[in-house]
Amino acid sequence: MRILNTKDIWDNFLDIIKEQVNPVSFNTWFKTISIHKMTANEITILVPLFIHKTTLSNFYYEMIEETFFKLTGVNYNIEFVLEDEIKKESDSLEQLQNQVVNNKELINNEFETQLISTLNFENFVVGETNRFAKSAALAVAENPGKLYNPLFIYGKSGIGKTHLMHAIGNYIVSNKDNTLKVLYTTTEDFRTDFVNISIAPDKKASFDYATYFQNKYRNIDVLIIDDIQLLVGSEKTQDEFFNTFNILQRKGKQIIISSDSSPEDLKKIEERLRSRFAMGLPVDIFPPDYELRCKIVEDKVNRLNIGSKMTKEAIEYIANNFDNNVRSLEGAINRLQAYTVMCVPEKINLEFTVEALKDYINSNIYMMNDISNIQRAVAEYYSITVEVLKGKNRSKNVAFARQVAMYLSRILTDESFPNIGLEFGGKDHTTVMYAYEKIADELKDNNQLKEIINEIKTKL
Repeated sequence: MRILNTKDIWDNFLDIIKEQVNPVSFNTWFKTISIHKMTANEITILVPLFIHKTTLSNFYYEMIEETFFKLTGVNYNIEFVLEDEIKKESDSLEQLQNQVVNNKELINNEFETQLISTLNFENFVVGETNRFAKSAALAVAENPGKLYNPLFIYGKSGIGKTHLMHAIGNYIVSNKDNTLKVLYTTTEDFRTDFVNISIAPDKKASFDYATYFQNKYRNIDVLIIDDIQLLVGSEKTQDEFFNTFNILQRKGKQIIISSDSSPEDLKKIEERLRSRFAMGLPVDIFPPDYELRCKIVEDKVNRLNIGSKMTKEAIEYIANNFDNNVRSLEGAINRLQAYTVMCVPEKINLEFTVEALKDYINSNIYMMNDISNIQRAVAEYYSITVEVLKGKNRSKNVAFARQVAMYLSRILTDESFPNIGLEFGGKDHTTVMYAYEKIADELKDNNQLKEIINEIKTKL
């Protein structure tokens, strides 16, 4: 006999079950239940009480499953629900549909590039150490998705990578078709958005986050992502970025990535990702040489309207004393401008500049010590090797030395907690934060530790 509809199936189901169980069991567990919903591979059965739900699931599930298979030839997934659960599901579905609509409207009508409009090619000062990177960036900006995909920009912190990335995005937004969607983001934001999907409190929220994530990162024309080295230690996020990368590239969308290391040096990132990073155009930026530093100082002071007062000696003094990165130069110039506003000198000569920056130079000198120098100094003080300091040895003495080195790396450089963690054998950023806070707390009352810290600083 051919089963025509859900009612026919259910009536036949009850007839078969009635033959297999005693009358008391049938009347107790089956007579008061009914089919709520039937799809191609799932049957939802409405039950009156929670005890029905647990009993049918634990003691009769196999019989129910086999009976439906005999009637239909389909292996259905059986689910038992209460009336209250159906009402909640209905309300949640309506709210979810409304939220999806709102998300789509947000993505389509209020898309945010997250670009900093003041960072453009016009105010990117060019010298020998960054000329090729600027040229490659401009070529990509003029032809997104057609040249050098991905463009992979790498170099030390604070030398202009982020400026170039924003410049590319701003050029595309202002010079190309207005419908092009350009997104600048950081690896940390990408990871946070992805993790939100898995830690959502319920299915509705998870679906909501997934919809937001898909729209944000895959329904775009240009993805600009900063500090990709922070993917280290996040295997699931690496998988998701791999998928996002492939989808965008297959669609012919432009991808621009920055890192503090070349693709080949990102040893703790999956090889399949590193190979994709290298398939486009890897471009390195070197720290600014003396000539470029002078040009940067001149450009910055002119934009701050104090350039006409600056003497050549004052410019050269700043360029000579802040040679580690562009950020330190900008900090010195901002300090000089503030001092100029207070003192209103007729000329900003060498003497005035030395006076304005004397305290800033004393504090900034430590910034010139990179993490590797700090590691060497700490390892030497505690009579261990740098390899042990960066390794997994958890003995009390080595662990404390490691915490001292992490603390100094935080206060004497401009590196972030995640970047410091990478330099210590790929430690998690929370480990670095703990080390920093622990040493900072001990320094409040531990005079001996203060002397140790000062001695290591002196060596640096």
